[in-house]
Amino acid sequence: VVLTPLVKPSFFSVDNLLAFIKQFEVHLMVVYIIISALRGLFLLPSTPFVLAGAVLFPEHPLFVIIVSMGGILFTSILLYYCSNLLGFSEKLEKKFPEKMEIWKRRLQSKHAVWIVSVWSFFPLVPTDLICYLAGIVKMPLKYLLLGVGIGELILVTCYVYMGSGIMEWLFG
Repeated sequence: VVLTPLVKPSFFSVDNLLAFIKQFEVHLMVVYIIISALRGLFLLPSTPFVLAGAVLFPEHPLFVIIVSMGGILFTSILLYYCSNLLGFSEKLEKKFPEKMEIWKRRLQSKHAVWIVSVWSFFPLVPTDLICYLAGIVKMPLKYLLLGVGIGELILVTCYVYMGSGIMEWLFG
């Protein structure tokens, strides 16, 4: 049984893979929850995991969205609180005092939630960085989480529905 994929490459057909996923769906969901929660500890981007969830669980898009958002918000909290523990804040403030002051003003302004939302929505910049900066400049955590929640929810929802739509298009 272990050598089946090596001896019989057709084992990896779409039908066989879908049957495997169906057979172990609950187990895969538990593993997906754990990976989504722990991914942030290793500063891995969430996008590949969101897309993987959309591909693995096309019939459960709300599950993928909730689990992905939970992992993203958990990572945001960790980075916010660990930003000063890592010791980079002092180095950044010494090396880039003007830029740090600009970010402090931005992230403590009345527009801070929208700045974080746009940053979080834009897929080419890491959301982890804005969470780290928010912790350094002491932005209120609730505003950081609201901004990350808004921006990432839009992005994650797009990824989930586009990912499952692509799978449906490819495999009918």
